[in-house]
Amino acid sequence: MADKQMKRSIITVLGKDSVGIIAKVCTYLASNNINILDINQTITAGYFNMMMVVESEEVIKTFSDMSAELEQIGEEIGCRIQAQHEDIFEMMHRI
Repeated sequence: MADKQMKRSIITVLGKDSVGIIAKVCTYLASNNINILDINQTITAGYFNMMMVVESEEVIKTFSDMSAELEQIGEEIGCRIQAQHEDIFEMMHRI
């Protein structure tokens, strides 16, 4: 299945800062064999911003399922979580 090949993806998390945001996202990723290659997070004026580069060679779920589940987690914790394939992310941010 072509959709199963995750390769690298970019996950962004934005929202009001609260306890457990990183833990919730990282627990989900670990339980789905998704490895964090790079992570950067900041808190500015009470707002949480995190960007992660992730990949998985042993994908358990399709990219669409993972993306939808991360969005649901975001709703539960009051954040916006978005997952994009790395190539799409790069094209969107090209100068």
